Amino acid sequence: MAEPIRSVLFVCLGNICRSPSAEAVFRHKVKLAGVAIDVDSAGTQGYHTGSLPDERSMEAGLSRGYNFEGISCRKVEKSDFSRFDLIVAMDEVNLRNLQSESPDEYHHKIQLFMSYSELEEEIVPDPYYGGKKGFEYVLDLIEDASDGLIRHIQTN
Repeated sequence: MAEPIRSVLFVCLGNICRSPSAEAVFRHKVKLAGVAIDVDSAGTQGYHTGSLPDERSMEAGLSRGYNFEGISCRKVEKSDFSRFDLIVAMDEVNLRNLQSESPDEYHHKIQLFMSYSELEEEIVPDPYYGGKKGFEYVLDLIEDASDGLIRHIQTN
């Protein structure tokens, strides 16, 4: 039997758009579901360390009722691999980066976020260089994958 998931780390490249949005959405949804999960986010690169999430991500999330309070950008740390029960990458590039940084005994914890979705999209695309529609689409994907991940946690 698999170990219960009590902590989840969402990871994208810079921890500025996708992963902080996933943190805000998932935090909200697990609270509504009554599931106690430690939720955090980080980036495989430290470009934006200490910054708030992208204004466009926060605007899109806030308009749907998500709270970004306490979320700031940070880089993945070595201790994250042992600390978190599940480490969720937004795309294959970040998945490979996490696998290359992770000690072998933690590779089983690293998954693609969209593997928990029933949608056909395989990754959460980076909206950073796009327009408002991209940020809305990313939220649609995050909401769906979050629901699937919560179902997975509740049934395992």
